[in-house]
Amino acid sequence: MTEEYWALVMFGVAIAALMLGFPVALTLGSVALLFGGIFEGLGFFDLLPLRIWGIMTNFTLLAVPLFVFMGVILEKSGLAEDLLQTMGELFGRVRGGLAVAIVAVGALLAATTGVVGATVVTMGVIALPAMLKHRYSPELATGTIASSGTLGQIIPPSIILILLGDVIGVPVGRLFVAAVVPGLILIVLFILYILAVAWLRPHAAPAIVVAPGQDGAGRRVRRVLTSLLPPLVLVIAVLGSIFFGIASPTESAAVGAVGALVLAALHRRLSWGHMRAASLQTARLTSMVFFILIGATAFGLVFRGMGGDMVVEDIMTAIPGEEMGFLAVSMAMIFVLGFFLDFLEICFIVVPILAPIADGMGIDLLWFAVLIAMNLQTSFLTPPFGFSLFYLKAVAPPEIRITQIYRGIIPFVVLQVLALAVLVFYPQIVLWLPDYMDALQ
Repeated sequence: MTEEYWALVMFGVAIAALMLGFPVALTLGSVALLFGGIFEGLGFFDLLPLRIWGIMTNFTLLAVPLFVFMGVILEKSGLAEDLLQTMGELFGRVRGGLAVAIVAVGALLAATTGVVGATVVTMGVIALPAMLKHRYSPELATGTIASSGTLGQIIPPSIILILLGDVIGVPVGRLFVAAVVPGLILIVLFILYILAVAWLRPHAAPAIVVAPGQDGAGRRVRRVLTSLLPPLVLVIAVLGSIFFGIASPTESAAVGAVGALVLAALHRRLSWGHMRAASLQTARLTSMVFFILIGATAFGLVFRGMGGDMVVEDIMTAIPGEEMGFLAVSMAMIFVLGFFLDFLEICFIVVPILAPIADGMGIDLLWFAVLIAMNLQTSFLTPPFGFSLFYLKAVAPPEIRITQIYRGIIPFVVLQVLALAVLVFYPQIVLWLPDYMDALQ
């Protein structure tokens, strides 16, 4: 067997080790050292320190810890909890309105925190007991919370969009702009599905009955001004500065981090304990991302050095249907891998192999990156290793079974696949807003 096909064996060994539960970064690095040492010699790794130095000095990737810190501060200070309660009061009086409020809050938290785990846990702790108390179907309640919590994968400022922009080689600012409309499409699809369920099965999504004396308009206005308006201002400050070319994604991330601290301070919730917890969580998440990225860099260096990328390119370009055939196979492969692998693993192992092939076939890489981001979002929901399902089960009441959560997310996964298909067949949905913003600037 030639060296090129041994590269495919290396890829299979890495995937098998990850599925068995071995640490991602150590798996990628050790597999790369093993196969690279055997087939290329240890001198082949002389270039690796330069690659690692390039990662550590990448200005764009500095946005990752800043956006993570912004999200964790908002979550630790309780601002996300206030937002959830306010939206529940505004929409809960409509049949299915509480579930619609969950989707709206998920979208707003996605645009302010972007941390899927924190969003799902926060909404699971606060909203799930309330939905069950008001006799919502357990499947609808859990499916709505789990899927809304993953909106942070596609709605900017998303960590995965920053990483995809760096891996694929497209400007992160344009990628943020391109992801706005697909994110809105997903939100609309979720809301339409909930309203359809509420209309067809009223017992599954009843309206909240408000007790006399609790429906004060002045109280609702105060809640909106104190809980809803500040996060919206922060979103506009962060995303608006990127969209209109005022600041780079990294600079706007710094604005967001400072803005989160200011909001927490104004609400008298900026304590030393919150700062310490947010800093530690940010350090852990950032270290994990960069450690994986270093391992993936070594893996990619060996894979390309052995000629594995040329074999994959030959296979992909031989698929019938040219661009559409390649897109169908690559999207299907990412979707299936999402059942077993984390989005970071797919981003750092699979995407660097597919992106040069897409570029060589003339596929717009900005569009391709958004398709991958939309596809990777489903990896949080698809069993057996959907992390949103585990987060939700961990905080759900004891009577909620994991099978109910699995049944609840199926319609939302179908909606995400439907949205992905729409974006595949109508690329201008993704591309028109970045082109329009470029024209304005």
